[in-house]
Amino acid sequence: MKRPGPLLTLLAGLLLGLFMLTLNTTSGTKTASSAQREASPSASPKASTRPSATPTPSPTPSKTPVANANYAGRTDDDTASVAVSVRDGKAVAYFCDGRYKEAWLRGPVDDDGTMKLTAPNGAVLDGKIQQGKKIHGTVKDEGRPYTFTADKAVKPSGLWRATAKVRGAKIDGGWIVLPNGRQTGIVTRDGKATAAPRIDPETGAVTVDGQQLTAQPVTP
Repeated sequence: MKRPGPLLTLLAGLLLGLFMLTLNTTSGTKTASSAQREASPSASPKASTRPSATPTPSPTPSKTPVANANYAGRTDDDTASVAVSVRDGKAVAYFCDGRYKEAWLRGPVDDDGTMKLTAPNGAVLDGKIQQGKKIHGTVKDEGRPYTFTADKAVKPSGLWRATAKVRGAKIDGGWIVLPNGRQTGIVTRDGKATAAPRIDPETGAVTVDGQQLTAQPVTP
Protein backbone atom coordinates (compact mmCIF):
# COMPACT_ATOMS: atom_id res chain seq x y z
CA MET A 1 0.00 0.00 0.00
CA LYS A 2 1.24 3.40 -0.90
CA ARG A 3 2.10 5.85 1.96
CA PRO A 4 0.32 9.28 1.93
CA GLY A 5 2.29 11.91 0.26
CA PRO A 6 3.45 15.32 1.47
CA LEU A 7 0.35 16.99 0.14
CA LEU A 8 -1.90 14.93 2.32
CA THR A 9 0.24 15.68 5.35
CA LEU A 10 0.00 19.43 4.65
CA LEU A 11 -3.76 19.19 4.29
CA ALA A 12 -4.09 17.48 7.64
CA GLY A 13 -2.06 20.24 9.29
CA LEU A 14 -4.27 22.92 7.79
CA LEU A 15 -7.40 21.22 9.06
CA LEU A 16 -5.92 20.95 12.53
CA GLY A 17 -5.04 24.67 12.49
CA LEU A 18 -8.56 25.65 11.45
CA PHE A 19 -10.05 23.55 14.26
CA MET A 20 -7.83 25.17 16.86
CA LEU A 21 -8.66 28.65 15.59
CA THR A 22 -12.39 27.95 15.75
CA LEU A 23 -12.04 26.65 19.30
CA ASN A 24 -10.24 29.77 20.47
CA THR A 25 -12.86 32.01 18.89
CA THR A 26 -15.84 30.37 20.68
CA SER A 27 -14.22 30.08 24.08
CA GLY A 28 -12.10 33.20 24.08
CA THR A 29 -12.72 36.79 25.24
CA LYS A 30 -16.21 37.62 26.46
CA THR A 31 -18.27 40.32 24.84
CA ALA A 32 -17.84 43.88 26.11
CA SER A 33 -21.45 44.10 27.26
CA SER A 34 -21.26 40.93 29.33
CA ALA A 35 -17.92 41.96 30.77
CA GLN A 36 -19.34 45.36 31.71
CA ARG A 37 -22.32 43.70 33.42
CA GLU A 38 -20.05 41.48 35.43
CA ALA A 39 -17.76 44.36 36.31
CA SER A 40 -20.67 46.58 37.43
CA PRO A 41 -21.21 46.57 41.21
CA SER A 42 -24.43 45.15 42.56
CA ALA A 43 -27.34 47.53 43.01
CA SER A 44 -26.67 50.03 45.76
CA PRO A 45 -28.52 49.27 48.98
CA LYS A 46 -31.65 51.24 49.68
CA ALA A 47 -31.40 54.21 52.00
CA SER A 48 -32.12 53.41 55.63
CA THR A 49 -35.80 53.75 56.44
CA ARG A 50 -35.32 53.50 60.21
CA PRO A 51 -37.12 56.48 61.80
CA SER A 52 -34.97 58.99 63.61
CA ALA A 53 -35.21 59.13 67.35
CA THR A 54 -37.97 61.43 68.63
CA PRO A 55 -36.42 64.32 70.57
CA THR A 56 -37.25 64.32 74.25
CA PRO A 57 -39.30 67.43 75.14
CA SER A 58 -37.66 69.71 77.65
CA PRO A 59 -39.25 69.55 81.10
CA THR A 60 -41.66 72.30 82.05
CA PRO A 61 -40.04 74.55 84.65
CA SER A 62 -41.65 74.19 88.03
CA LYS A 63 -43.39 77.17 89.51
CA THR A 64 -41.85 78.90 92.50
CA PRO A 65 -44.15 79.83 95.41
CA VAL A 66 -44.13 83.44 96.51
CA ALA A 67 -41.63 84.31 99.23
CA ASN A 68 -42.67 84.60 102.86
CA ALA A 69 -43.07 88.26 103.83
CA ASN A 70 -45.15 90.85 105.66
CA TYR A 71 -46.87 93.85 104.09
CA ALA A 72 -48.53 96.89 105.62
CA GLY A 73 -50.13 100.03 104.24
CA ARG A 74 -53.11 102.33 104.04
CA THR A 75 -56.24 102.50 101.91
CA ASP A 76 -56.14 105.02 99.09
CA ASP A 77 -58.65 107.25 100.92
CA ASP A 78 -56.49 107.06 104.09
CA THR A 79 -59.42 105.90 106.23
CA ALA A 80 -58.04 102.48 107.22
CA SER A 81 -54.93 100.31 107.35
CA VAL A 82 -54.31 96.88 105.82
CA ALA A 83 -51.64 94.36 106.80
CA VAL A 84 -50.94 90.99 105.18
CA SER A 85 -48.67 88.17 106.35
CA VAL A 86 -47.68 85.53 103.76
CA ARG A 87 -46.24 82.15 104.73
CA ASP A 88 -45.88 78.99 102.62
CA GLY A 89 -48.58 79.86 100.10
CA LYS A 90 -51.09 81.08 102.70
CA ALA A 91 -52.00 84.54 103.92
CA VAL A 92 -53.71 86.24 106.85
CA ALA A 93 -54.75 89.88 106.65
CA TYR A 94 -56.20 92.49 108.95
CA PHE A 95 -58.30 95.43 107.83
CA CYS A 96 -58.84 98.10 110.49
CA ASP A 97 -59.96 101.73 110.67
CA GLY A 98 -58.80 102.22 114.28
CA ARG A 99 -62.28 102.93 115.64
CA TYR A 100 -64.89 100.22 115.08
CA LYS A 101 -64.43 98.67 111.63
CA GLU A 102 -62.19 95.61 111.35
CA ALA A 103 -61.93 92.23 109.60
CA TRP A 104 -59.56 89.25 109.87
CA LEU A 105 -59.19 87.55 106.50
CA ARG A 106 -57.49 84.31 105.43
CA GLY A 107 -56.89 82.30 102.29
CA PRO A 108 -54.38 80.83 99.82
CA VAL A 109 -51.83 82.68 97.69
CA ASP A 110 -51.24 81.54 94.10
CA ASP A 111 -47.73 81.14 92.69
CA ASP A 112 -48.17 84.38 90.73
CA GLY A 113 -48.94 86.28 93.95
CA THR A 114 -52.70 86.52 93.43
CA MET A 115 -54.84 86.10 96.54
CA LYS A 116 -58.51 86.12 97.51
CA LEU A 117 -58.94 86.22 101.28
CA THR A 118 -62.23 86.03 103.15
CA ALA A 119 -63.44 86.85 106.65
CA PRO A 120 -66.24 85.37 108.80
CA ASN A 121 -68.08 88.71 108.64
CA GLY A 122 -68.25 88.53 104.83
CA ALA A 123 -65.36 90.89 104.04
CA VAL A 124 -63.23 89.96 101.01
CA LEU A 125 -59.70 90.98 100.06
CA ASP A 126 -58.58 90.67 96.44
CA GLY A 127 -54.95 91.49 95.85
CA LYS A 128 -51.68 90.61 94.16
CA ILE A 129 -48.06 90.74 95.25
CA GLN A 130 -46.11 92.87 92.80
CA GLN A 131 -42.43 91.92 92.34
CA GLY A 132 -42.25 90.91 96.00
CA LYS A 133 -42.26 94.56 97.04
CA LYS A 134 -45.90 95.47 97.63
CA ILE A 135 -49.49 94.28 97.50
CA HIS A 136 -52.06 96.23 95.59
CA GLY A 137 -55.71 95.28 95.96
CA THR A 138 -59.16 95.97 97.32
CA VAL A 139 -60.94 95.11 100.56
CA LYS A 140 -64.71 94.96 100.30
CA ASP A 141 -66.33 95.35 103.70
CA GLU A 142 -70.05 95.85 104.34
CA GLY A 143 -70.56 96.36 100.63
CA ARG A 144 -67.99 99.17 100.34
CA PRO A 145 -64.71 98.69 98.43
CA TYR A 146 -61.45 100.09 99.82
CA THR A 147 -58.49 100.16 97.43
CA PHE A 148 -55.13 99.85 99.18
CA THR A 149 -51.39 99.51 98.70
CA ALA A 150 -49.33 97.67 101.32
CA ASP A 151 -45.54 97.89 101.12
CA LYS A 152 -43.20 95.16 102.27
CA ALA A 153 -42.69 95.51 106.01
CA VAL A 154 -39.83 94.42 108.25
CA LYS A 155 -40.27 93.80 111.98
CA PRO A 156 -41.29 95.68 114.06
CA SER A 157 -43.62 96.78 111.23
CA GLY A 158 -46.41 94.39 110.34
CA LEU A 159 -49.37 92.66 111.96
CA TRP A 160 -49.81 92.01 115.72
CA ARG A 161 -52.50 90.43 117.85
CA ALA A 162 -53.22 89.81 121.55
CA THR A 163 -56.02 87.77 123.13
CA ALA A 164 -56.70 87.35 126.85
CA LYS A 165 -59.32 87.64 129.59
CA VAL A 166 -59.23 90.83 131.56
CA ARG A 167 -61.59 91.27 134.49
CA GLY A 168 -63.85 88.56 133.12
CA ALA A 169 -64.08 90.10 129.65
CA LYS A 170 -62.71 88.43 126.53
CA ILE A 171 -60.14 90.74 125.00
CA ASP A 172 -59.11 90.51 121.36
CA GLY A 173 -56.78 93.20 120.05
CA GLY A 174 -55.31 93.71 116.60
CA TRP A 175 -52.63 96.19 115.54
CA ILE A 176 -51.07 97.26 112.26
CA VAL A 177 -47.68 98.93 112.55
CA LEU A 178 -46.69 100.75 109.36
CA PRO A 179 -43.07 101.10 108.20
CA ASN A 180 -43.14 104.79 109.25
CA GLY A 181 -44.13 103.78 112.81
CA ARG A 182 -47.78 104.79 112.56
CA GLN A 183 -50.15 102.41 114.35
CA THR A 184 -53.79 101.48 113.78
CA GLY A 185 -55.62 99.06 116.05
CA ILE A 186 -58.86 97.95 117.65
CA VAL A 187 -59.53 96.13 120.92
CA THR A 188 -62.84 94.29 121.31
CA ARG A 189 -64.17 93.52 124.75
CA ASP A 190 -66.76 90.76 124.53
CA GLY A 191 -67.39 91.80 120.92
CA LYS A 192 -67.54 95.57 121.52
CA ALA A 193 -64.91 97.44 119.47
CA THR A 194 -62.92 100.48 120.64
CA ALA A 195 -59.68 102.13 119.59
CA ALA A 196 -56.65 100.18 120.79
CA PRO A 197 -53.87 101.63 122.96
CA ARG A 198 -50.42 101.73 121.42
CA ILE A 199 -48.15 98.72 121.66
CA ASP A 200 -44.40 98.66 122.01
CA PRO A 201 -43.47 97.33 118.54
CA GLU A 202 -40.13 96.08 119.80
CA THR A 203 -41.60 93.80 122.46
CA GLY A 204 -45.36 93.70 121.75
CA ALA A 205 -46.11 94.97 125.26
CA VAL A 206 -49.45 96.76 125.70
CA THR A 207 -51.64 97.70 128.66
CA VAL A 208 -55.37 97.01 128.32
CA ASP A 209 -57.75 98.03 131.12
CA GLY A 210 -54.85 98.24 133.54
CA GLN A 211 -53.49 94.77 132.69
CA GLN A 212 -50.32 94.30 130.71
CA LEU A 213 -50.59 91.99 127.72
CA THR A 214 -48.09 90.90 125.07
CA ALA A 215 -49.09 91.10 121.44
CA GLN A 216 -47.48 88.63 119.03
CA PRO A 217 -46.68 88.88 115.32
CA VAL A 218 -49.44 87.18 113.29
CA THR A 219 -48.70 84.51 110.67
CA PRO A 220 -51.06 82.16 108.80
